[in-house]
Formats: sequence, structure tokens, C-alpha cells
Amino acid sequence: MQTYEEWFSQLTGFMPHQWQKNLGNHENCLNRLIRVPTGMGKTLGILSAWGYHRIEKNSDTWPLRLVWCLPMRVLVEQTYEEAHAILKRLNLLWNSGSEDHTDRIGLHLLMGGSDDERWRYYPEYPAIFIGTQDMLLSRALNRGYASPRGRWPMEYALLNTDALWVMDEVQLMDVGLATSVQLQAFREQELEKALRPCISWWMSATLQSKWLDTADFRKYLPALENSALQVATEDRHGGLWDVKKTCRIEQVPQTDKDKKMDVSLGEIVADVHSGTKAGPHGHITLSIVNTVDRALALYEALKKIYEKHADPPELFLMHSRFRGLERRQWVERFLHKRYCTPECDRIIISTQVIEAGVDISATGLVTELAPWPSLVQRFGRAARYGDTAAIVVADRKLKEKKCLPYNYFELQESARALEKLNDVSISSLERFEEGCGKDFLAGLYPYEPLHLLTRRECDELFDTGVDLTGSDLDISRFIRTGEERDLLVFWAQWEGDVPPVDLRARRDALCPVPVKSAKDWMKRLKGQGWTWDYLDNRWRSVEIERLRPGLILLVRAEAGGYHPERGFTGKKPNKKDKLPDWKGGIMEIFSPDEADAGQDREDQSIQGWKTIATHGMETDAEVRRIAGNIGLDNSLSRILGRAARFHDWGKAHIAFQSNIQESSHNDLAKAPDAAWKHWNALYRHETCGTRRGFRHELVSACALLELLALNDHFHAALLGPFREFIDAGILPDPEESHDSGGVLAAELASLDACTFNLLAYMVCSHHGKIRATWQSTPHDQDFRDSEKIMGTGQPLRGVREADTLPPCRIAADNGTICVTPRITIHLDAAEMGLSGRYGQSWNERCLDLLEKYGPFTLAFLETLLRVADARASAADTDDPLLHSEGGNS
Repeated sequence: MQTYEEWFSQLTGFMPHQWQKNLGNHENCLNRLIRVPTGMGKTLGILSAWGYHRIEKNSDTWPLRLVWCLPMRVLVEQTYEEAHAILKRLNLLWNSGSEDHTDRIGLHLLMGGSDDERWRYYPEYPAIFIGTQDMLLSRALNRGYASPRGRWPMEYALLNTDALWVMDEVQLMDVGLATSVQLQAFREQELEKALRPCISWWMSATLQSKWLDTADFRKYLPALENSALQVATEDRHGGLWDVKKTCRIEQVPQTDKDKKMDVSLGEIVADVHSGTKAGPHGHITLSIVNTVDRALALYEALKKIYEKHADPPELFLMHSRFRGLERRQWVERFLHKRYCTPECDRIIISTQVIEAGVDISATGLVTELAPWPSLVQRFGRAARYGDTAAIVVADRKLKEKKCLPYNYFELQESARALEKLNDVSISSLERFEEGCGKDFLAGLYPYEPLHLLTRRECDELFDTGVDLTGSDLDISRFIRTGEERDLLVFWAQWEGDVPPVDLRARRDALCPVPVKSAKDWMKRLKGQGWTWDYLDNRWRSVEIERLRPGLILLVRAEAGGYHPERGFTGKKPNKKDKLPDWKGGIMEIFSPDEADAGQDREDQSIQGWKTIATHGMETDAEVRRIAGNIGLDNSLSRILGRAARFHDWGKAHIAFQSNIQESSHNDLAKAPDAAWKHWNALYRHETCGTRRGFRHELVSACALLELLALNDHFHAALLGPFREFIDAGILPDPEESHDSGGVLAAELASLDACTFNLLAYMVCSHHGKIRATWQSTPHDQDFRDSEKIMGTGQPLRGVREADTLPPCRIAADNGTICVTPRITIHLDAAEMGLSGRYGQSWNERCLDLLEKYGPFTLAFLETLLRVADARASAADTDDPLLHSEGGNS
């Protein structure tokens, strides 16, 4: 086996820095603070350490999943490209189209859109996830931005179990940093309940340990401070430590007469560019301003300044309001080291999107005054590969109300620091900060997040059920604050008035837009925007007041609002403008597994003919295989297997079976596409009426309760603990059953109360649509009753009191095919408090499970069953029960 140093050398072609050795040679993966200057190989250090222990050594002491969380999309795309190149060079990259994961690592980009999402179906294999704090933290909070509701619990589980979180460039994360700290505190509190731990590393060139000092994490912080990784004093020499970067401050008017052009700053940028010379890595001047509007104004000013030059430099504009397609083109044209060539001559105008992590080296840098952590990062973009650089800081002397998105006092502290410096190289900044007094340093690095995630709020996010309006708890305040809370817009073309239901955006088509700007834009467009309706499974004309961060907003291409060189404009297209090609691979219409996107979609059931019993047995085998691969406890593996065999029992209900045509069987779990009614004609039959939003998994859970009650009303999971209430007449005497329920009921009766509740919960939650609460939907309220329709009362997720479930074949523990008795469905468990039929309510059962297993472990267990269900559903196997009848009772 190779040493870490040998592994690193194979990875990169050179030897690691000392701080990288210190990280990579640790046998155990622990929470960490990493404070390393810009350009010192943080990305390689993280990848090499995790890869060495997880792949080379196959060590269980390091998490299986590496979750790389970054504040900006540009950083995400660059980090992804670097990781992709390394894994490909070492032949370690898993092909998402292959089922073979042997000695391979899955690499996945989490930025919204409908690209490859198969990562969640392989929880037992090593994988790297790279994404923005918006996409990753929202998923860690069980409210994944741009992700279908039914998928939230799976992503929540996988990102909170057996994962190493790397919070990179934390100085830019705003409230997201505090959320990451609180989440780790809650994981530490649940450590004894965890199947596998979740670890966090916080990393930045300007990291301050006090930023992590929250009430819930405070007791864990001293250990992190004692083990913090940074470059030792004796190692600060040679290479980038010897580079010089001169710096001066210039005052610039707050505004120009022409508000569309920032001529004053443009002239400074042009002077800096003409005053510096090309080096080995080209002639590049980088200008960073603090708002998108000022970036646009500076871009227009520089175009005007250079319009008559015979040989002008290339001009490039960057900010956060571009689609993925244009952002990808930046990397392919100028935003990478390979394009910093001796002959290049360019000026890049940017907002904060470029200030950290971007791998270019500028010979000149002009930046607006910004908070000290941001300035340090911006200085790091200059002379990144060596040589020298000239830096100008433009101070507009803004008044307090004009300083947004920053704080006036933070800017004043930065100005005070710059007065003491004429060189802002790495070595100069390190000496300066080490010589600062404690109070002065505290002023340079303030951190007071506006919102702090509490344990109660975190626990409330476990359930993902919708209320009658389809609303959710708003998590945006825990992700970002101010104007930086975005939704995602994509433009498309289609025929007719209403977008087709199978219209989806690829990642490249999505453009982040501030929610406030989107609302103002939609008011002007008047009906040309659509959002996805989970309950109705269709695109619905936008309700402006319900636009929120993370939402995907569909807009007709003809409405405009976007320019490929300027990004989001919110304006009508100009005839002279160069409009994007909305088709050229940017958007596409396709129908992948849409089961998670709508409450009554059955896409996962559209497969080859398969009975409920056979699919249950195949799912049982698959979930036990997964459980064995991750080393799950045998008792949990057995209960997962039993849940697998029962999970689709509810499909025997006539509301489901009537969807499948051309079959004489009444216990089918799967059928080919041609056998199904159209999706908007599902759940309609003369016996049960129209049951829109019908959920078979609710029937399965209710049937389990009733089957156990047939065997033993006084089981510990039912009325056993409440005999005294029956004796006192508070609860009615249960009716005597004339059917003991057979072998399957006896197997349920052998379980203790907690294990039975876990079984029922996993069965109920196996599509992520009904979990800890059972709530009605508007479709239930619209139900039309008649005497000919079975059941009584208003439906609950399409299921009525006294619905009947016919006898159904299901496999017993030993593989014998049994036939269940006819079951009458009762909804008593949906009521608050104790019921005379089943004892505890469903909500109380779930609260007990959360107390025993914790939210992260409980979600992980349900995810294992969902993964096995999806894999078994996709398996092309023959079903012997299609050619036989009967079974044991």
C-alpha cells in the first residue's frame, strides 16, 4: 500500500505541502478548522486526504461521501472540473451509466436542473458531491432547492449520514456558515444514534474560530481550535511567500453623470491595464465591484473607452445572474489556468463571484473597497502563479445607506487596515494580522448572523408533508440573507397556452435571479411565468406572492429578460440584441423518473409485469444486499427486508389495480407502459369513485395495523399499554376478531412495539410522500361521494375509512407465499390522541421513532428501502407468480 505522500505524488505529479501531509496522514477523520492562504493547494489537500483513506486504504474511519459546499456557482464548477480531471487521470471516475462501482468514485454536481440524479440510488459506494451552499444546505435541511418534494428525504439522509462536509471559502457564506455549524452540533448530539458519523471541515484563508462560536457548538470548539491546520511559521518561505503585490487606495466618485456607465472607475482600470506588463501567464487585469449594476456600468464604460482602439484587450463580464451555459463558457474561454497564456490580453469585470477560489492569475487588480475577508480573497487572485501584481482599491466614500450589500462599519475597518499597508502579498498579510491587537482583528473579522437554526426548527423540518395550500416552512433565512436569496429561471419555447407537463430544465438552462427581482419582473410580464404544482402535477401560472428561494420559474423565451453577454436583465428583448438559442442543447423535454415530482405519479410502477409478492421479495433481497455492504446491524437488516415484502401491499386496492388494463391479475405491483391508463385518468373506478392523489403506501401502513389487530388487539404496539383506559371505560372494548390473520399476522405479532412502528413507518414512507404526518389535500376535499362507492367519509390521501383490501399474495419470512385475509382499512391512527382501535396515533408513533433513532438515522433507513425499491423495480426479471395462483394463509 502506498504512503500518503506517494498517493499525492501520483495524483498531482509533485510532493505535498507540509499542511497537506499533516491532514492526509491522520488515521481518523475528525471535525477540523483549516486556515491556509490562497494558492496553497486547499482543493488538492482535501481531495488527496479523503481519496487516500477512502479509496487507497478503504478505511471505514473516513466517511463514504465527500460533500464539498461552496458559496458561489463559479467556484462549484471550477472545483468540479479539477476533481473530474484528477479522478479521470487515475481511472477512478465512475460512469453514471454503469452498474459497476468497483474501485470507482461517483462525482456529482448539485446545482439544480434535471441532469444525472442517479447518485442517490448508490448509498453504499464512495462519492463526491460538489455544490453551492443553496443546493447543499437546503438538502441537508430536508427542503432541497430545485429538487422534487418526494426526493427531499433521500438527499437529507445521504448528506447527513456517513458524509464529510467541506465548507470552503466560509467567509462568503453569510448565515449559511452558522447553519453548517448548528447542523454539525445537532449531528454530534445524535452521535450515539448514528449508524455512521457525519464530519465537518471549515476552510478559508481568513477563517476565524470565533465564527463557529454558537450556543450549540460552543462545547465542541476548543478541540477544533487545538487541532486547527495552518501553515507553520517555519514553512512560510519560497514560492508564493516571496511574491510582492503593491497596493494603493484611490478615491472614486460615488456615481457618474451617466448612470449606465462607470467612467471614473473604467479609466482607473484602463490605466492599471496599460501600466502593467504581460508575464509568463499573460496580461490580465481583474476588476471586482460589489454589485451587479456597477459591474454592468463598468463593462459599458470599458467598451466605450476601447471602442476606437486598434488592438483592444478582450473584455469579459461575470456576475451571478447568468445561466449555466454562459458560466461554463467562461471556464472554456478565460476562467482557468490553461487560458492564462503569455499572449493573452484581457480585462475581466466581475462581482464577488470571482473573489475566491478561481484559478487565474492577474497582473493588475482594481477592486472596490470591501470587508477585509473579501479583500484578502480578492488580493489572492493577483500574482497567483508568482511574478508581481499592481493593486488599486477604489474607495467611493459611500454613506451608510449606500454600502449594500456590505456593512458601512466593515468597510471603514478595511480602510483603516489598508492605510497601514503598501504590500498585500501573502507574507505581508500574515505578518500584519499577527501583529494586530485582538480588538482590531475582531473589527476586521466580525460575524453576527441574522438567523440561527435551532434544534426545534431542525426537528420540525424532518417531516415533508404539504399543508392544504402546498406551503412549507421557509428555510431561506438559514441559507442566505438580504438580496442574495435566489430562485431559478429557465426560458423555453412550446406550442399552446400551457407548458407541457414533461417540460424540464437542464442545469445549463437555469439562471439564478433574486426573488425580489423576479417578483418585480413577473408583475410586468403579467401571466407569462409558471411554477410546478406538486399537488396537481402540472405547470401552474405563477402566483407572485408565493415565489420563494429555490423555486424553478418557467418563462416563455419570447418574454425576454436575458442577454448572453449581460445575463439576467428583466427587460424585453431589443431587436438589435443577440438573443440566445433557446434550443441548442440548453433545454430539453424528457420524461425520466418523475415519481418524486407529483403526489399521484406512478412512474416507478411502469415496468415489466410483476406481482406485489415477487416485487416484494426482490426488494427484500436488494435491501439486504445493500445493508450487508454498508455493515448494517442484522436486526435492522431483517426489519428492512420485512418492510420490503409488505411495502406495496396497498397496491391491491381497487383504486390502484384499476389503473392497469389488459390483465386478469388483481395483485400487480408493476405493468408496462402500454397497460396503464393516461396519468391524468388514474385512480378512477366505479367501485371507489375518483381518488385523486391516492397513495398506496398509506393503505399498506393501515393494513399492517389492522393485520396486527386481527392477531392481537393487545399487542404492545396497539392497545397493550392502555388496558387501564379500557377497564376504566375511557376507551371502548375492542371487537373480537374471528380471523387471526394467519402466518403474516403472527410474524408481525412477534415484533416489539418499536420494531413494528419502524416497519410501518418505512412501509408508509417508501415514496417520500407520506411520512411523519397524515394530512389531507385539496383533492380529498373535492371528493364526490355516492352510495355505490365503497368506504365512508372524506378521503385521506385518496383512502377512505372502511375501504377494503382483497386477499393478496405476500411472502413470509421464510419465503413461503402466503395470502392475506380481506382487510378493512381504518384511519383511526390519523386522529390525534389515543384511538380505541390501535392505541397510539401515527404522529405519536413517529415521535417515538425519532426519539429512539434520531432524524438522520430514521431518514437513512427509509432511504435504504427506497433505493432497494427503485433498483428492484428496474430489474428485468421474470415473475413465476404470473403463471400460478394461490398461496398459504
